[in-house]
Amino acid sequence: MIAAIERLTGLEWKGQGTVFLIGLGHGGIHWIAATLYLLLPFITRDLGLTYTEAGMLVAVFHVAAFAANFASGLVVDVTGKRVVFQVLSLAIGAAALLASGFAQGIWLLVPMVVLIGATNNLWHPPAISFLSQHYPNQRGYALSIHALGANVGDALAPLAAGALLVWLSWRETASVSALPVFVVAALIAVVLTKRDRPPDIEAGSSAKEGSAPKPGLGMGLAEYFDGLKALVKNRAVLHLSLMAGFRTVAQMGLLIFLPLYLADVIGMGPFLMGVTMMTLQLGGVCAAPVAGAWSDRIGRRPVVLGGLSITTVLIVLLTLVQNETVFIGGVAVMGFVMYAARPVIHSWMMDLAPPEVAATATSVMFGVQALFTTIMLMIGGGVADKWGLEVVFYLLAASMLAANVLVYLLPNKLPSEESGG
Repeated sequence: MIAAIERLTGLEWKGQGTVFLIGLGHGGIHWIAATLYLLLPFITRDLGLTYTEAGMLVAVFHVAAFAANFASGLVVDVTGKRVVFQVLSLAIGAAALLASGFAQGIWLLVPMVVLIGATNNLWHPPAISFLSQHYPNQRGYALSIHALGANVGDALAPLAAGALLVWLSWRETASVSALPVFVVAALIAVVLTKRDRPPDIEAGSSAKEGSAPKPGLGMGLAEYFDGLKALVKNRAVLHLSLMAGFRTVAQMGLLIFLPLYLADVIGMGPFLMGVTMMTLQLGGVCAAPVAGAWSDRIGRRPVVLGGLSITTVLIVLLTLVQNETVFIGGVAVMGFVMYAARPVIHSWMMDLAPPEVAATATSVMFGVQALFTTIMLMIGGGVADKWGLEVVFYLLAASMLAANVLVYLLPNKLPSEESGG
């Protein structure tokens, strides 16, 4: 069995533990955000918010995430402290979710949402660059497990929060939901701190004096900005970031507006809402490892294109479904194809970006995603108030269609072809 897994993934069994632990941390980050999204309808009702105000509240999350990108990639690349920043993002995000349970009004809730948004994007540059650095030949698979952790967090958080809401208020649910994330942060700190260095140093070799800085060791600002110039001149990196932005508009729009659609249009109760949102993520749990390993073999483009194309069609079709059972089944299929593309896009970025600024490349991609999502939230809330939630879904499908078009501008680059720069 172990030998079969090693052949399928291209990664030895002893290396799987680190990959899955970082995936668990990614799950913790998404657990926090997914809890906030599921609580949004109850926050909206309790505080008497409109759809526009609810959209603006979550827009604050993404503005903070976008702002965090200006410093996160630089700090991670310059210091080389990838594990430290993973732990900080989990601990601060969990503390903000816990504290949000004590907020009695929207203006007390906003600062906590700001912290949750900032730490959500603080996680990705250190985690993705860490995995890319330690598993260069199994990049697609390693980052698919990272994405799988996100799907697990996104799946379990709504289910847990939905169950808690049967007995608790949204404020109490927010505070209780934060507790498991502190445990994950402590586990990563204890287990992975010694690995906060590049593989060649772990093996006992040392960097020669005067040699180029190695990813994970940190570098001077001059070397960093040289790498940044090369990154900005790389058109493929910029096109990939743009494509990822359009795709994330659809993904995040579904996470935010789908619970509102379930509650206000279909009329689902909180527990069934949690089940529906869980099925969206379970599809990704199944798809991510297969898609990541497959893209290591055949290239990134065909896997991404297939996932984006099918998702575009399904978003539109779901607005025509009235039966709850069929709707939940459609959501599960959509989750399978939509989340299959996510780790492959991350791997694609690591294929294209200079390794010394891998964290910054991740920041650029997630910065574009956060900016696009913020714009969508501002527009989507107003559209929902004026024309209804169904029209919002058509906008999300259009965004995914734009991502499909941009895929054709990108090279179908395999990890073995990286040496070309």
